[in-house]
Amino acid sequence: MFFVDTIEVAGLGNRSYLAGGGREAVVIDPPRDVDRVIAAAARRGVRISHVVETHVHNDYVTGGPELARLTGAAYLVPAGARVSFERTPVRDGDSTVVDADAGLALRALATPGHTPHHTSYVLEEGGAAVAVFTGGSLLIGTVGRPDLVEPRLTEDLARAQHASAHRLADELPDETAVLPTHGFGSFCSAGRTEGGATTIGKERSANEALTRDVDTFVADLLAGLDEVPAYYAHMGPANAAGPAPVDLTPSTVADADEIAARLAAGEWVVDLRNRVAFAEGHVAGSFNFEAEGQLATYLAWLIPWGRPVTLLAESAGQLAAAQRELVRVGIDRPAAAATGEPSAWVREGERLATFRRATFADLVGRADLAGRADVAGRADLAGRADPADLAGRHPGDGLVVLDVRRSSERAGGFIEGSVHIPVHALHGRLGEIPAGEVWVHCAGGMRAAIAASLLDAAGRQVVAVDDAFTAAEKSGLTVRTA
Repeated sequence: MFFVDTIEVAGLGNRSYLAGGGREAVVIDPPRDVDRVIAAAARRGVRISHVVETHVHNDYVTGGPELARLTGAAYLVPAGARVSFERTPVRDGDSTVVDADAGLALRALATPGHTPHHTSYVLEEGGAAVAVFTGGSLLIGTVGRPDLVEPRLTEDLARAQHASAHRLADELPDETAVLPTHGFGSFCSAGRTEGGATTIGKERSANEALTRDVDTFVADLLAGLDEVPAYYAHMGPANAAGPAPVDLTPSTVADADEIAARLAAGEWVVDLRNRVAFAEGHVAGSFNFEAEGQLATYLAWLIPWGRPVTLLAESAGQLAAAQRELVRVGIDRPAAAATGEPSAWVREGERLATFRRATFADLVGRADLAGRADVAGRADLAGRADPADLAGRHPGDGLVVLDVRRSSERAGGFIEGSVHIPVHALHGRLGEIPAGEVWVHCAGGMRAAIAASLLDAAGRQVVAVDDAFTAAEKSGLTVRTA
């Protein structure tokens, strides 16, 4: 008998796997905080005999070298990967015994596309395929994106993804479980993933790489690629060099004076509390990245790489969880941290900063009450505010609507006249926002809260629209698609 345990890395939209028999097991694409993996093996009562990478990852820092060192496991890495550490190189067709008593082995299948050296691993029981660990190759309904290595290689890698998907479908039985690393919210996915489990048979009938001819597939894939998080540029080199062990011990405690000094020095002070609490009272100049959101993705995307960060949290548990998330993307140690009530984070005589939260319906009301005679004159019969009233193009007119969604999201509909700067680009483009009160929105509220905190720290009068974008048109705003 065999088992496969999934180790979710939800904040990054990834999965790692522990698979084995009664005595020994293999770990595929481990996260950097390897204590979770070791604990999973301990619960199973198995020894980790092998640690395996499907590819040199571009979206997170691997725990592979450290896990292999701690457990004494063999560390298997595709032979074509250029790395600077000792490992067991794996080539197409290589077979590795995982648990001899259980008849378990891993067979390597070269599946280039996500990277040139990408390798999938077929888990075989008694010589029969039971599962395939596809990493960033065949995902659920889609494939891993081919544009993270080198722009000149993107089209060739897209074609390789198509061929690799077909190789997996041609060589494996329909009932083989498909177990990808990416595709559960990860920006490594080239498309949307629906559901949490699949098989070769299901993918044969539903996956875009298996239902379209290569030219159509490649054209659609390349046309649909989204922005690449900026921190990805640092992940590949870190993984190729061999990441250092992590330190998850508590960081230095910062008092109000130190928080102020770090802000004055241009360092980032990040408040992890939820966006409602932050808007109601926060340290002036601090930024809001909710611990319950995609903390690691968006903080690593926005922060100037290597800039010291101080974390403010409501509890020690929230702080520890955030620290764990951040090491996965190479933000190894907070410079300092504080927990508790925000009133303790400001010096005596200083006040907490605040800003308003609102809905799209409130935005319509704000436009209607703007105090300009031409507003009422240009409202249409459906009660919608005229686009010119929401354009934010006239300094001093009192209202700017800022859309911080990604370009791919905006293409599906936007408030006419709104200014568009994706949240990941906002910190460097604050000067492009016209004068006036800024009403900032995203698709649901989390990114709008990040943007509002950036604007507030820059001294802008801001209102965070904490509402689903689907409510914009229902509220009476004019939404365009072109």
